[in-house]
Amino acid sequence: MERASFQLDDVTNILARTPKVLRQMLEGLPDAWIHCNEGEGTWSPFEVLGHLIHGEKTDWIQRIQIIVGDGDEKTFVPFDRTAHLHVNRHKSLETLLDEFEAVRNKNVRTLKTMVLTEHDLNRTGKHPELGVVTLRELLATWAVHDLSHVQQIVRVMAKHYHDEVGPWKAYLGILQSK
Repeated sequence: MERASFQLDDVTNILARTPKVLRQMLEGLPDAWIHCNEGEGTWSPFEVLGHLIHGEKTDWIQRIQIIVGDGDEKTFVPFDRTAHLHVNRHKSLETLLDEFEAVRNKNVRTLKTMVLTEHDLNRTGKHPELGVVTLRELLATWAVHDLSHVQQIVRVMAKHYHDEVGPWKAYLGILQSK
């Protein structure tokens, strides 16, 4: 299998589509589907959506700006992966879907207005756990992060019917995965 090389347009296309994908998957479903999870310490589709919103507000664009900025300090602020668990508890799914769409659209517009050259894509910042990373790696990670969480939501929702599928479970790999 041939892997695609990094293309900024591909990243922005994936990022722009994620809010629509999640709205199509989640909007109008009963709460049991939105709030199901894989057990203690795992996230429901509702919580994953909250996590994505938190990242949009506090992480991706800010780190891009740190990398392309002129300052000497290129260290990223640590990202609180669980901050969303307390913030969104009393919001509706529709509110979260609207919020994600709005903040993501704003961030994609911001990203598109940056004139990022090949030189810029090779510029670096310092991740608090991973060390030195390039802008290209950060942008690729943003897109793959979306895809990973879409996969997570699909997996959690499939497992909602884990017992109901009966003997077909043996043929459904998604029910075997973690």
